[in-house]
Amino acid sequence: MSAATETAPVAAAANRMGQSVRDSLVIARRNLIRMTRIPEMVLFGVIQPVMFVVLFTYVFGGSMKIGNTTDAGVYKDFLMAGIFAQTVTFATAGSAAGIADDMQKGLVDRFRSLPMARGAVLTGRTVADLVQTCITVLVLAIVALLVGWRTGSAEPTNAGKILGAFGLLLLLGYAFTWIGALIGLSVRTPEAATSGGIIWLFPVTFVSNAFVDSSQMTPWLRHIAEWNPFSATVQATRELFGNPGVVQSDAWPMQHPVWASLIWSVLIIAVFRTLAVRKYRSAAN
Repeated sequence: MSAATETAPVAAAANRMGQSVRDSLVIARRNLIRMTRIPEMVLFGVIQPVMFVVLFTYVFGGSMKIGNTTDAGVYKDFLMAGIFAQTVTFATAGSAAGIADDMQKGLVDRFRSLPMARGAVLTGRTVADLVQTCITVLVLAIVALLVGWRTGSAEPTNAGKILGAFGLLLLLGYAFTWIGALIGLSVRTPEAATSGGIIWLFPVTFVSNAFVDSSQMTPWLRHIAEWNPFSATVQATRELFGNPGVVQSDAWPMQHPVWASLIWSVLIIAVFRTLAVRKYRSAAN
């Protein structure tokens, strides 16, 4: 009798977890079907990073000093990790706008009336956005290869490291979509969500090592850039890709960028998922 009493809470928790996963997958499927019916959502998401690749490669290439050289080819390989990271983080605006649009149309209120896990609506949305980000990154990688980007240009690498680099990028993108979810729940219109979801990303992505060598910044700005969570993922990606951009810095995130990237991403997910789900529940009440 006591054994049955002890296992009952465990079984109940497992059932709740299973229901939450099933509900999240249903919501994710719904959002993915919507993407297929509105292909311009994916198309416009791909065009912007492709434009960044072309513009930065051919406009700034040859004028940026990386290490002791201004060679355009070196800058091209240095740049791509930053472009990849910027692309996955800019998905935040889409998440914020999508959730705000669902809120405005009353769709979220309908979900609240159903017997489903509270966090499933947000989890399903972020998972669907992650799938869209995967497609965007794949297209971007093809374009980068076409313009001359190559892995292993500075240090030897392998398939495992390259896949690990893309894994870190997608984890960062998923973490930032939870920030977008919180923004989408906190504003009244999709237009405000779009602005709120992207305006803060510009200082985050540009005060970093994504587009310039942070060692050339003034000391106080370099310190901010080196402890920027975005910079940790960029540096980790460069190292795993075997691309140039080794930073001579004593900052812990730059010395251990892979670990720093993982820690920052997991921390962002833990904090902002908690805040977003709490905001969703309070709005429901």
